[in-house]
Amino acid sequence: MLISSLRSPALALVLALCAAAALAAPADPPEGDGPWVVRAHFQSKSQVDRLAATREPWEVHYDKGYLVLDVDRAGWRMLVDLGFEPEVDWARTAEMLRPRVALPGQVNAIPGFPCYRTVEETFTSAQAIVTAHPTLASWIDIGDSWEKLTAGGLPGYDMMVLKLTNSATPGPKPVLLVNAAIHAREYATAELVMRFAESLANGYGTDPDITWILDNQEVHLVLEANPDGRHLAESPPQPLWRKNTNPVNCGIGNPNRGIDLNRNYPYNWGCCGGSSGSGCAETYRGPSAASEPEVQAVRDYMLSVFPDYGDPGSGTPIPDDAAGLFLDIHSYGELLLWPWGYTTLQAPPPNNTELQTLGRKFAYFNNHYPEQSIYLYVTDGTTIDYSYGQLGVSAYTFEIGNDFFQDCNTFLNTILPTNMQALLYAARITRAPYMLPAGPDALSVATVPSGSVGSGQPLDVHATINDTHYNNQNGTEPVQNIAAAEVYVDTPPWAPGATPIPLAPSDGNFNTPIEAVQGTLTANWPGGQHTLFVRGQDAAGNWGPVSAVFITVVVPVELQSFSIE
Repeated sequence: MLISSLRSPALALVLALCAAAALAAPADPPEGDGPWVVRAHFQSKSQVDRLAATREPWEVHYDKGYLVLDVDRAGWRMLVDLGFEPEVDWARTAEMLRPRVALPGQVNAIPGFPCYRTVEETFTSAQAIVTAHPTLASWIDIGDSWEKLTAGGLPGYDMMVLKLTNSATPGPKPVLLVNAAIHAREYATAELVMRFAESLANGYGTDPDITWILDNQEVHLVLEANPDGRHLAESPPQPLWRKNTNPVNCGIGNPNRGIDLNRNYPYNWGCCGGSSGSGCAETYRGPSAASEPEVQAVRDYMLSVFPDYGDPGSGTPIPDDAAGLFLDIHSYGELLLWPWGYTTLQAPPPNNTELQTLGRKFAYFNNHYPEQSIYLYVTDGTTIDYSYGQLGVSAYTFEIGNDFFQDCNTFLNTILPTNMQALLYAARITRAPYMLPAGPDALSVATVPSGSVGSGQPLDVHATINDTHYNNQNGTEPVQNIAAAEVYVDTPPWAPGATPIPLAPSDGNFNTPIEAVQGTLTANWPGGQHTLFVRGQDAAGNWGPVSAVFITVVVPVELQSFSIE
């Protein structure tokens, strides 16, 4: 689990390095050719950056002065040459080498991991959503994988997007685009996004927040961004496969072949020592920017669904009201990252304050460590730098869990529920992700009576407005007292004709960052289901996202009109 940052106190790093030196491993590797999982002790971030240009560390612990990765005999020598002091973690080595076999009675999913669907099963599940919800979902072919385009190889796959929105409501609508499994060995990523899709489709019409999200916005999901590589990672003996399967500059059949798709995006491709030009390296960026069909497919799709707000790399911030949000789901490290990844630490993005605010908000839900990507190590040609740099669209990486091959118990009971909350929040603020996260959340929205109310009868609305939901592991996000709250009936605040109805503080004063609010309405609305939207404002003037509740107005029989034929 990646738990540390460059912002850890210097004294802690010095003490950790002293302890590491006392346990320093010999320069010579163990007998045999490996592979081994090792802890590699280091003295500076520059060592980590040099290594990360060619190898992707599994974990980096700046507070303890070591990182974790797998190496063979040549990899061990490379670590030593870069000044690392490696030592074998025999328990993790044994786990890495453990055969991936189906559990007793298991007939579906990845062998040994019944909670993770295969590529084929994921695609089948997506199609099932479309079949069951034809007005909400569509299954879009956006291109082909490298294998499918190449004669004589594996069959390959279509590059697919699952789009979720209520097609009966007119657009244009703001877009949340989520990318998963760009690195093949990261098992939990595709499953998390697949289950997010199922929760949206199944919640429409019964969950008021999911309903307004899909009525007013679009959710686009790339469930398998690297299907060729993922197919290999699901099947022994190559579970650590990371890249796609293009053998260019490495060789057909070489187990190290492929291009790292998250170093192949064209924004500042290969610019800054954050990728490798060596064909067999884990971080090989490819022979040219966007050389890979998988990257071309997702890039072109991004260009088709997102507005183009320009390049903030020129130093001009993107407007606060810019719509659209891109997420790239990875594992592992329990990190929440935002651009830039390619720059020096002295060059934060123009929207750094806004990106940091949303990052800390996401990290509140999933308890990940929020930081700008560069603080981990240098990367270039990545998805989030492309989304933000090329289009100005707010972009984040989720590094979920603490293992590439996350056990199902941890996935189902920890990773899934916390990250589902983060993903749902992403959908709630897609309309203005640079602006809404600075405002308070409307929580526990409810009515008395609940469920239904008689026509013309009073209806009490209750909620809690909270401006404190940020993860402050890495700096402290400013919070303010609550200043206002309001409710809207059927028409959300951004829509024409929306009419705010003020809600009052339950204790009589708006003077704290968390306030209970209430108000009484009269249900003089047509019979049937209605939606109440509640939002709050803090003392700095920031409005937060809406939360909703359903209420059904019941018209007495004697007031109903009937037609007699």
